[in-house]
Amino acid sequence: MRKMLLTTAALAAFCVPGVAMAKDVVVGVSWSNFQEERWKTDEAAIKAGLAESGAKYISADAQANPTKQLADVESLISKGANVLIILAMDNQAILPAIKKASDEGIPVIAYDRLIEDPSVLYITFDNVGVGRLIGKAIWAVKKEGNFIFIKGDKGDANANFLFGGIMEVLKPAIDAGKIKNVGETYTDGWKPDNAQKEAEQLLTKNNNKVDAAVVENDGMAGGVVAALAAQGLAGPGVPVSGQDGDHAAINRIALGTQTVSVWKDSRDLGKLSGEMAVALASGKKAADLPNVKPFTDGPKHVKISGILLTPLAVTKDNLNVIVDKGWITKAEVCAGVKPEMTPYCK
Repeated sequence: MRKMLLTTAALAAFCVPGVAMAKDVVVGVSWSNFQEERWKTDEAAIKAGLAESGAKYISADAQANPTKQLADVESLISKGANVLIILAMDNQAILPAIKKASDEGIPVIAYDRLIEDPSVLYITFDNVGVGRLIGKAIWAVKKEGNFIFIKGDKGDANANFLFGGIMEVLKPAIDAGKIKNVGETYTDGWKPDNAQKEAEQLLTKNNNKVDAAVVENDGMAGGVVAALAAQGLAGPGVPVSGQDGDHAAINRIALGTQTVSVWKDSRDLGKLSGEMAVALASGKKAADLPNVKPFTDGPKHVKISGILLTPLAVTKDNLNVIVDKGWITKAEVCAGVKPEMTPYCK
């Protein structure tokens, strides 16, 4: 597969001629679970991507229920959506909704999470690359010991993409016996409380002898840190990973209870998806849009059109970058942080 990885600066290349005004376009967005912190930012960015064209935004929240998401998509279509952006709760359970949309000639953007159907346009970050960044950040501070792996929802292909990237980095040390995988689990719904319970169980199973927690997103990392804190283990001695750039996670990095958050600037992802939705609803074909390339790396190797953006690993050494980008304020980063803990907060 030939990937197209895009930096923020490259997004200017996505200007699509002929779709400047699209007041008849209704963009229906189906959220998997809008209660997660990051999706509020994504929603605002999608709306920003629609603003110039005048397209209408409507949405529904599946509340982490794949069955409800099917009904949500039906409802969005009945309300007049002529293009859909779907953040799938389960990439298999959503397929009947994709077929219905396709049968009715309604284009679909698979937002952030893969949906293996040839009719969709998949817009996301390089999730294998995110996994590599997670693995490298953990490896940089802990090269041996007992590791636990808290993966995302098993119905989300991203969980496996991430784990694949993580293993590219850590597997040689596992094979050499330096790192021991003492627990690995999927997490229903990517929910922090589920991740906390899983971490508690793995800590009990290993008599608290856990040297690192490789966690696939920031929400779950919060749950894992809570489990570690209950046993007096939270801190730099037990590195914890995450992704998404959640404000709470960035603060944990400054506090020393989380090691890395791979930041995927969802403002770029959302705005681009909004713009692409308008282009599709205006008659453009996905394969003909700027910077779209074939993607075949899913579990079933279905060939779809895709755009992959480039993520950034945030650690205590580059907290200034995420502040300079306007994602979070220095005050939020450094809340409760003693100056001697993190140089950036002095």
